[in-house]
Amino acid sequence: MKNSVEGYARTDAIAAASTAGLERSCKAEEKPDGIVQAPSSCGIERIEARFHGNGFSPHRHDTYALGITLSGVQTFHYRGSVRVSLPGNVIVLHPDEVHDGAAGTDDGLRYRMLYLPPERLIEAAGGVAGLPFVPEPVMADDAFRDCLAEALDDLDATPQELLLDDLIARLTASLWRHADSRGALPDKSTSREAVLRCRDYLQDNCDRAVSSQELEAVSGLDRYTTSRQFRKLLGTSPHRYLVMRRLDRAKQLLFEGGSLADAAFGAGFADQAHFTRHFKKTFGMTPGRWVALKRSA
Repeated sequence: MKNSVEGYARTDAIAAASTAGLERSCKAEEKPDGIVQAPSSCGIERIEARFHGNGFSPHRHDTYALGITLSGVQTFHYRGSVRVSLPGNVIVLHPDEVHDGAAGTDDGLRYRMLYLPPERLIEAAGGVAGLPFVPEPVMADDAFRDCLAEALDDLDATPQELLLDDLIARLTASLWRHADSRGALPDKSTSREAVLRCRDYLQDNCDRAVSSQELEAVSGLDRYTTSRQFRKLLGTSPHRYLVMRRLDRAKQLLFEGGSLADAAFGAGFADQAHFTRHFKKTFGMTPGRWVALKRSA
């Protein structure tokens, strides 16, 4: 098994002061399993998660998931292999790649994660059309780790705009540094402006069904070209992007104290069962469990 848990009892991987600072703050008091979610900023989400056993069932995001393991052994299935991350390691998960998550030992697991929308990465890279693909999801990279640690240091506050721009630029550079040849040289075949018009249209109309004819009118391309170009630029399909924006809205309604039924209706899902199915498929747990973990944080 790749990156086997066996033999990872040593914790000498904890070397960086920035990560150690994060870990000390997490160890100040033992807490039950839970999720702490920071205020969202420019579509970027940041969380801290604490788990024993299996935390998440298989799911996928439409963002890059960039994280640091703080304590314990973090295990997950990703691209056909079992991966293992120790304290101080950086984790990089590509958009739309299925993965799960669990604690590799009985001691439990703590980690922090930043979810970076592909369009922010493209902007920071100067409009490069494609997305960097990082083949190895667990790595030891001091500069990458220090940048993530800074971005994830204070989950109670929203980063100032200038700081956030700098962090996104540094994270983008780190991803490109580890990307393989499948990443993106500038690609003239991608209709960037057409795709971004579709993205904006889907954001503005996420509470209802959007037809292929509508996106054809917005993009000026046929539906199949629209779908291909959208995935090439943003790493996911127009339909999944629309569902994700509905889920973002539903999570906000739940965070504000709304019921599951209210969240489902308010976000444009057909019914609560439909909402629950999409939520679990995307976040690896039911919305009821997500609410319970948030309350225990």
